[in-house]
Amino acid sequence: MFRPAREAGTLAAAREGLSAIWSRRTIDDLRRLISRRPPDVVHCHNLFPALSPAVLRAVDGAGVAVVMTLHNYRLACLPATFLRKGRICEDCLGKTPWRGVVHRCYRGSLPASASLATSLTLHRALGSFDCVDLFLAVSEFVRAKHVEAGLPADRVAVKRNFAWEVAPREGAGEYFLFAGRLSPEKGVRTLLEAWSGTDAPLVIAGDGPERDELQRTAPSGVKFLGAVEPDEMPALLARARALVLPSVWYEGAPRTIVEAYAAGVPVVASAVGALTELVDDSVTGLLVPPHDSRALAAAVARLGDDGESISLGHAARLQWSERYSPDAGLKDLVGAYRSALTRSS
Repeated sequence: MFRPAREAGTLAAAREGLSAIWSRRTIDDLRRLISRRPPDVVHCHNLFPALSPAVLRAVDGAGVAVVMTLHNYRLACLPATFLRKGRICEDCLGKTPWRGVVHRCYRGSLPASASLATSLTLHRALGSFDCVDLFLAVSEFVRAKHVEAGLPADRVAVKRNFAWEVAPREGAGEYFLFAGRLSPEKGVRTLLEAWSGTDAPLVIAGDGPERDELQRTAPSGVKFLGAVEPDEMPALLARARALVLPSVWYEGAPRTIVEAYAAGVPVVASAVGALTELVDDSVTGLLVPPHDSRALAAAVARLGDDGESISLGHAARLQWSERYSPDAGLKDLVGAYRSALTRSS
């Protein structure tokens, strides 16, 4: 039956809102899968908006260990960023997220924010998150924030991201590289301000709502590539002098950092969130205050020295091999599964 576009859009939004609260279809599908071939571990990642925390209840009582990765801050903040109007906001941390509804923090929508807040509040009250045997935070910072929000510290461990091995960069690199979404929380405006007095070439890989404006106001020497496929990143990193992440929000654990380390490329990043954990200042890269274009320009100038870029790049590659290689990632994951199975039994 034909429906006007507006009506169809409203119905779709309503269905998505209900799914975020309690997705019956997903629960039924999961129960069928478990009954056909019972697994040892069910590993959940992003529950919203399609799955809902109700899937955790579907597994409870099935004799299966439940592991959930905490990629961001969705369980404690509606937009999952702790950022509002370009500044850090922790108004909902450890509280009922009604403030996020008032500010329409999720997708700028009051109904969508209300649906997500209802889901979080309901499942906290029902104890749905108690069905998780072990939460895996992607960094110590992400772990600390979730513990502060109320998750039991003994059920939240750290499982770092990993990156596949690639050929290490040769030499000091040709250009600086930004790779990510072109949206306010990534701090690209500050990056372009820093570049207004910089002669070094800058390559920006990514797309997003700010692309047109950023491209229009960018100084000379800045090249926009648009969206880049994952398999294109190794080639971009192979010629990069440094990866630049001028983020202004609590970054959890950007995979681009460990990909840069795998390529032997240092990182210039804002000293905020888990970036202070991933980037060892003056060892694998440089840290600068967020929103500070002058400090960022100074860090870029410092890496203009070939010897500095090569030295930091070698340390970055060594850190990848020790902490972020596939072997290290597999060892951590197997250890986490064993811990979850012990808890479950």
